[in-house]
Amino acid sequence: MSAGARHERLLEAARETRGFMPDEEGLALALVAERSTLAGFSSVVEVGSYCGRSTLYLASGIARALSLGAASAVVFSVDHHHGSEENQAGFEHHDDTLVNRETGRMDTLPFFRRAVEKAGAEDLVIAVVGDSPTIAARWKADAGLVFIDGGHGEAPAWADYRGWAPHVCEGGWLAIHDVFADPADGGRPPFEIYKRALSSGEFEEEPGAQTGSLRVLRRRSGSASRSSPHGSDPSTNS
Repeated sequence: MSAGARHERLLEAARETRGFMPDEEGLALALVAERSTLAGFSSVVEVGSYCGRSTLYLASGIARALSLGAASAVVFSVDHHHGSEENQAGFEHHDDTLVNRETGRMDTLPFFRRAVEKAGAEDLVIAVVGDSPTIAARWKADAGLVFIDGGHGEAPAWADYRGWAPHVCEGGWLAIHDVFADPADGGRPPFEIYKRALSSGEFEEEPGAQTGSLRVLRRRSGSASRSSPHGSDPSTNS
């Protein structure tokens, strides 16, 4: 399979994989992953992968960059694979077929692994299975792109932002999914962390990269990639 054909095959696989990422936004995400890889960054971090749909969009972007001569890069996909709160029984986005019958818990890991394997993307995707804040606190590698799409409740969204935004390299990108300015369209925490990233002075809008509910920011030159994002975290307020 040619490098260009692989990029297209990964896009097809992404579209066939269970998940919530609209194709238009997935293509925009793939383009950011491509740009990150072409810029020489070797790591993309995805926070929240579910069954691997967005993961494969990211992998397709890397594959496209490799076909253009970029050095190798991978997606580190961080997820505990037990589903965020909106995926649990009784909530709108619950899928009973993803419940492990022995434990009674959501378990998307087997579906994620099968999707990545079926797509032939095991060299481009590394699953990092566990609690996002715990992993972020011990993570050592900077990333050219961090994509935040984990739990959308106040506590998990802020924990993901505070844990992973500092790992974006200077000149790298921070992408946040499900950002809605109108509360009637979706929950507030993704919008709030997006606004906090902008107000921190460390990130700026990436022109032309905003698609649907996907917001893409770029770390400003001279901002410290290891500093904590400025401002208080509402999820810690009493």
